[in-house]
Amino acid sequence: MKLIIVAMVMGVALAQDVKSLDERPLVAIVRNVQSAPDETGAHSSDFEAENGIRFQLSGSQGLEGGANMVGAYSYPMEDGTLAEVTFVADEKGYQPDSSLLPVAPAFPHPIPEYVLKQIEFARQQEEAEARGEAVRRQDN
Repeated sequence: MKLIIVAMVMGVALAQDVKSLDERPLVAIVRNVQSAPDETGAHSSDFEAENGIRFQLSGSQGLEGGANMVGAYSYPMEDGTLAEVTFVADEKGYQPDSSLLPVAPAFPHPIPEYVLKQIEFARQQEEAEARGEAVRRQDN
């Protein structure tokens, strides 16, 4: 019984922190320009809200049937800075670019010579196979 009462009190406390849709401030749309695909498949969208959210893209029909798009979006973050992302979306997939995205650390050490030799041998094998030849390994 005590567990039920505690759970109910916690539920009421948590529910008070969540704003309902009616309590959230309305945000005006400053700009909303849409261009539907034309006969070539070209289309675009330009959207901006008064709270600083922006989204722009333009696209066209890809050579392989999909849509190719390029665009950008931005939004204000809680600390007051502006988050900005540019992107390309095409046959190679979605490719975002932003200072907010993580970057892999630099390679921690030089590549050993024996690894470089293996890489070169593999490259030579691929080229020889493309020509229909065989490659023999040469250890130095």
